[in-house]
Amino acid sequence: MNPICAVNDFVVKFANVNGSGSASANELFAKAILRMGVPVSPRNIFPSNIQGLPTWYEVRVSGEGWLGRRGGVDLMVAMNPQTWDADVREIEPGGYLVHDSTRALPKSKFRDDVHAIGIPLTEICNRSWTDPRQRQLFKNIMYVGALSVLLDIDVAIIERLLGEQYKGKEKLLDANKQALHLGREYFLHADPSATDRPSTAGLFDKEHFGLRVQHADGVGDRIFVDGNSAAALGCVYGGATVCAWYPITPSSSLAEAFQKYCMKYRVDPGTGANRFAIVQAEDEIASIGMVVGAGWNGARAFTATSGPGISLMTEFIGLAYFAEIPVTIIDVQRGGPSTGMPTRTQQADLVACAYASHGDTKHVLLFPCDPTECFAFSADALDLADRLQTPVFVMTDLDIGMNQRLCAPFTWDDARTYDRGKVMSAAELESGKDFGRYKDVDGDGIPYRTYPGTHPDKGAYFTRGTSRDPYARYSERGPDYVYNMERLLKKFETAKSLVPQPLLRKAAQPTTLGAIHFGSTAPAMDEAIVALERNGVHLDTLRVRAFPFADAVAEFIAAHERVFVVEQNRDAQLRSMLVNEFGIDPARLVPVLHYDGTPITARFITRAIEGRIGVQQPREADKVA
Repeated sequence: MNPICAVNDFVVKFANVNGSGSASANELFAKAILRMGVPVSPRNIFPSNIQGLPTWYEVRVSGEGWLGRRGGVDLMVAMNPQTWDADVREIEPGGYLVHDSTRALPKSKFRDDVHAIGIPLTEICNRSWTDPRQRQLFKNIMYVGALSVLLDIDVAIIERLLGEQYKGKEKLLDANKQALHLGREYFLHADPSATDRPSTAGLFDKEHFGLRVQHADGVGDRIFVDGNSAAALGCVYGGATVCAWYPITPSSSLAEAFQKYCMKYRVDPGTGANRFAIVQAEDEIASIGMVVGAGWNGARAFTATSGPGISLMTEFIGLAYFAEIPVTIIDVQRGGPSTGMPTRTQQADLVACAYASHGDTKHVLLFPCDPTECFAFSADALDLADRLQTPVFVMTDLDIGMNQRLCAPFTWDDARTYDRGKVMSAAELESGKDFGRYKDVDGDGIPYRTYPGTHPDKGAYFTRGTSRDPYARYSERGPDYVYNMERLLKKFETAKSLVPQPLLRKAAQPTTLGAIHFGSTAPAMDEAIVALERNGVHLDTLRVRAFPFADAVAEFIAAHERVFVVEQNRDAQLRSMLVNEFGIDPARLVPVLHYDGTPITARFITRAIEGRIGVQQPREADKVA
C-alpha cells in the first residue's frame, strides 16, 4: 500500500462531537499552517443542534492557492465514534487515519488501504488532568500537538497563536501549552519502551508519513476573514446607521459584527453618544418593517437574514418596491425549504429574492464570491438602494458567510461620497421645481424623492402601497397603473449599468463550450477549469455578479453552442432566470447542480462537465489537488 505523499497539498478533516470544544483547536491548526505562509481554506460543517451531534472541520492545504473544496480526505482525525464508519470511508486510498487508541478497536473498523495512526489521547488526558471538562478540551489541543510533529508544523507558531488567544490568562495559556507538548511528546519520545510512555502506545514510523507542511510565501498581503464580518464592515463603510434583524443561522453573526464595528467606529468621541441604531426585533416581519421605515425617513438601513426570513418579509419587500423605498437585505443563504438544513450551505434563494412579493416585481441582486466582495457589494448595495429607490439584495451564503477565507485586502477610497440618488432639496422646491414623487423626468425610470421635513409646505407626499398617479395621488386608473409598472421596468433596465458587471475568462484556445457560475461556486470553478484544460476540455467562463443580467450575459450564451450553468440548488434557479429574462432555448443551457448542503467541489464540477460531453472517466482530473 503506497502512502499519499504531498507537501503543502492535502486535505485534513477533523470529525468531532458538537459542544466538545474542538472548534478552537481545529482553527488553531489551520491558522498555524497559514502563518507558515501556506494558503489554507477551512470549512466548519456543524449541526443545527447545540450539543451532542457530529461536527466536522475540513482544512484544505494548497500551496498553489486553491481555496475551494477539493473533495476527498487525505488525513482524517476521527474523534467521534458515531461517525467512524462514514469518516473512514471518506479517506483517499493510501491516506491516513489518526484516532484515539486508548480503547482497542477490531480490525474490521479499519481499512487495509489506509494507514492508521493511534494516539492514546484519553489515557494521556486521564493521567494529566482530573477535571472531566479539562480532559475533553485538552484532548483537542493534544491532537494538534501530535499533528504538528507528523506534518512538521512550526510549534513556535502554534505557541504564539495560543499566546494571542489567551493573552492575560496565563493559567489557561500554560495548561494549553502543556497539552500541546503532551501531544508532541508522544511522537518525539526518544525511547518508546520508557515506563512513562502510555502502555497502549502503537508505534508509527514518522519517516514513512507522507504529508508535510513547509514554510512558503504563498499568502502575500491577503487577509483571513469570514464573509459575515466583511459584509458588516462594508455596511459601516457604506454609511448604514440602522440595522434591524432577527436571529437566524447563518446570518446572526453579521448583525453582531455590525454592532461590534459600530461600537468602534460610530460612537461620538466627544459625547460618547451612539451614532447608530441596532434593533433585535421580535421577528423577521418586524425587522424589515423597521428597515423600510428607516429607509423612507432617509437613513441607510439594512437587515441580515436567510431564506425563512425572506419568506416572512415578502409583503414588506413588495411595499418597498412599489412605494420605492431604499432597503438593503443581506441574505446569507442556507439549505431549504422550510427549516431545511439550517447549518448547511446552498444557493437556493435566487428566485425567491429576485421576484419577492406578489404581483409583478423584480429586485436587484448582487452575488459576491468571497469576503472581499462581501465588503464591497454591501457598501455598493446601500448606494444602489438609494440611487434606485428600491430593495437591493446581497446574496451571500453560509459557505462564504461563516467560513474564514483568504482574500484580497479591503480597499476604500476616502474621497468616495455616498450616492443618495435623486433627492430634491428645499432650495429646489422653493424655486418652484416641479415635484412628482413617481414621475419619470429624464427617462431612466427613477423619480425624485424628498426627505421628511425638507420644506415646511412643499415636497410632501403620501406614501402608499396602492396604485397612484405620478404625483402620488391615489388612482386606480389603468393608464396610471401601467405608467407606474412600465416605469419600474425602465428603472430595472437602468440598474443593468449600475450593478457589478460579469467577469469573463477566455479559454486557452477557441471553444464552443461555455460555463456560467456565480457566488461561492467561484473557488471550486477556478480550479475545475484548470483541471478540465489539463484533460483537453476547454471552455470560456462567465461569473455573473448581479441581477438584472447585463447584456454581456446574453451575448456570452449566444456565442457558445452549449453553456453549463453551475449552481448549488436542485431546481437550476439561475438557469431558469436566464431563460426567463432572455427567452433563451433551455436546451442550450446545461445544468450542473450540487445541493447536498456541502460546498461544491472542483472534482464534482470536473466530473459533471466531462460526463456531459462524453469524456471517459476516471481521468487525471478526478485527482484535482
